[in-house]
Amino acid sequence: MTKKQTIQLFEQRKVRTVWDDEQEKWYFSVVDVVGVLTDSVDGRKYWNKLKQRLKEEGNETVTNCHQLKMRATDGKMRLTDVADTEQLFRLIQSIPSPKAEPFKLWMAQVASDRLDQIQDPELSIQQAMTDYRRLGYSEQWINQRLKSIEVRKELTDEWQRCGIEGQQYATLTDIITQEWAGLTTKNYKRFKGLRKESLRDNMTNLELALNTLAEAATTEISKQQQPSGLIQSKRVAKSGGGVAKAARKQLETQLGRSVISSVNARQVLEAKATTQLEQDNDE
Repeated sequence: MTKKQTIQLFEQRKVRTVWDDEQEKWYFSVVDVVGVLTDSVDGRKYWNKLKQRLKEEGNETVTNCHQLKMRATDGKMRLTDVADTEQLFRLIQSIPSPKAEPFKLWMAQVASDRLDQIQDPELSIQQAMTDYRRLGYSEQWINQRLKSIEVRKELTDEWQRCGIEGQQYATLTDIITQEWAGLTTKNYKRFKGLRKESLRDNMTNLELALNTLAEAATTEISKQQQPSGLIQSKRVAKSGGGVAKAARKQLETQLGRSVISSVNARQVLEAKATTQLEQDNDE
C-alpha cells in the first residue's frame, strides 16, 4: 500500500488519516474519531471499552479493523487502530453522539474531495496553497514551495526508474543536502531546532531555492547518465548537490554571509504575528 499521512480537521479537532493510493480510500484513526465524537481529550479508553464490547457481541467491523503506524503526540510513529469510511460509518452507530451525523457528512466530503483531486491534480495544488496560507506563509514562499514539490516528485520518479527503493530515498536525499548545504538532513534540522517537522517547510526562500536547484539538477543529470541502482545514483546525487553548492558559494561571496539559516517557520510566523499585533495596537 502506498501511504500518505494527513491531518484532517473536524471542528478544529485533529483526525489522523492515511490515504491508500492503490485502493483509493482513506483510513482514519479510530481513537481520534472516538475522541471527536465523545469530546474527550484521549479517546483511547473509550475505544478500548467499546472495542471489547463489540467483540463480545461478535461485531465484524471491529474484527476487520487493522493497524497502521501514525505519528503519536510524542512525535513517534506508533501502531494505531484504523478504519476506512465504510467501517467508520458502522462504528459510529455504536457511539451515541450529537456529532455523529455532521461527522458522517464530513467524512463523505473528505473522501469526495480526494477523489476529485485525483481526477484534477490542480485541486491538490489549490488545497496545499490554502493550507499554507492558513498557517501564515507568504505568497512568495508558497509559490516557491509548490514548485519544490513538483521538482521533488520528478526526482523521486527518476529514482524509482533507477531501481531506488525504501530507505535509499532518504540516503540519496541526505547526500544532496550534505553536498549543497554542508549539513546532513538530521544536522540541518537540529540546526533549525526541528524534530519531526518538515525541513523544507522550515527553509527560507533562499534555502528552498537552492535545495530545489540541487534536486532539479540531480534529476537532469540522472536522466542524462542513466544510472542503475544505489551506488551509481549516489554519484549523481553528489553531482546534483554540487551544482547548488557552487551557486550557494557564489551568492554568499556577494552577500558576505551564509545563506544557511537557523531560523525556522515557527519563529518567522510568531514574529509576523507580533508585528501585526503591535500595528493593530498602534492604530
